[in-house]
Amino acid sequence: MQRSAPAAAPEAAGILHRHYLLVTSGACALVFLAAFESLAVTTIMPLVSRELDGADLYALAFAGPLATGVIGMVAAGNWSDRRGPVGPLYASVALFVLGLLIAGTAGSMASLVAGRLVQGLGGGALTVALYVVVARVYPPVLHPKIFAAFSAAWVIPSLVGPFAAGIVAQAASWHWVFLGVVGLVVPALLMVVPALRGLRAPAGTGAPEGSSDPGRWSYARLAWAALAALAVLALNLSAQVPVAGGILAAAAVVMALVAVRPLVPRGTLLARRGLPSVILARGLVSAAFFGAEVYLPYLLVERYSFSPTFAGLTLTGGALAWAGASAVQGRMGAKLSNLRAMVIGSVMVLAAVVLALVTTVLGWPAAVAIAGWISAGGGMGLMYPRLSVMTLAMSTPATEGFNSSAMSIADSLGGALALAATGIVFTALTTTTTAGGVPGGSFAGVFALTAAIAVVAVVVAPRVAARKAS
Repeated sequence: MQRSAPAAAPEAAGILHRHYLLVTSGACALVFLAAFESLAVTTIMPLVSRELDGADLYALAFAGPLATGVIGMVAAGNWSDRRGPVGPLYASVALFVLGLLIAGTAGSMASLVAGRLVQGLGGGALTVALYVVVARVYPPVLHPKIFAAFSAAWVIPSLVGPFAAGIVAQAASWHWVFLGVVGLVVPALLMVVPALRGLRAPAGTGAPEGSSDPGRWSYARLAWAALAALAVLALNLSAQVPVAGGILAAAAVVMALVAVRPLVPRGTLLARRGLPSVILARGLVSAAFFGAEVYLPYLLVERYSFSPTFAGLTLTGGALAWAGASAVQGRMGAKLSNLRAMVIGSVMVLAAVVLALVTTVLGWPAAVAIAGWISAGGGMGLMYPRLSVMTLAMSTPATEGFNSSAMSIADSLGGALALAATGIVFTALTTTTTAGGVPGGSFAGVFALTAAIAVVAVVVAPRVAARKAS
């Protein structure tokens, strides 16, 4: 039989209650390690590229895992709807570990990229599998708290990951940044295992809206996921094509939008009320936030002569605000409605990006943009856990995998497409100046684009609430 939570656990128990302690600790540890690895690789990749003479494959080492992650998300979602989350979780961890081993023992840049591709496949599947585990193990009243814990587990590595990776690479070797994580992933999974006993696919429920029967493998969805992955790779690499880069970029965007339609609930791209708008909002806020975040430290270094370390503290401030806001919304529970959290959070992100844009154009003090980015982190902390809560609340047991994968896909593709687009804009406007004659038109273009995306997110935010029956 399907099990929603340990039998003896009262519904009001917290996520650290003895019935949930192991699964909470293990799941958060898996999220933490995935986030740590992502940030750590960013720190060591220049060293890796130089040692392996792999400058030509540098971008692919980052874009590749993002692309294969989409395939992993779809596969894990389909598998979870068919058989429950146990198999997908084990398989995703196995692929993640295999990718770490390949990358950690790589003697060439091509081998390292291959490991990163496998790692991304496992990481994408892991996210979806954990969301389905949450739906089956924890009662709905605890969903805001466990997703707040996930947010904190994802944000905290931004405080320690880059520094720790640098220390390991200098004291030992960059290989151990990959290999060292392997020994931590397995104990984290073992803590989750007791909660997985008895979790099976639900029977007698329908298929996700716009999807095929969850009792069968949807090979068509896997093919669309592969096409979306190719589109992400093409868009990320289009800037390196000297003549036809613009045409390739436009074709990649169209291909990504066509490919994503079967992977998300029907009506997502049209912002239909309810679950479709929840999924769309996740992609939009991810695009606006991460598309701007990458360039804020760059702006501080280039325009304000900040050291890289000091500029990075801006992101740390946003990360702390994200973790703090996640904890606050988790404690508030029903006192803060999902709709209000979405509206407030999206406005905070928009305000932060606009402040970065105005700071760039008018040459305002850097403190303005930095303060704004702390606000952006707070907005994301309000929204991200609630988007996860709404996704599960609007799902049936048979659609939890499909909808969780759709949310993760929107998150991944939103950020990937925005980063690719901002990269193209930044390159195109490198030699321009702002309206006030201040160098930095490229930064202004980036923040203008992400501000436009944030405006759309604010418009979509009220539509996450399903239309009330008359």
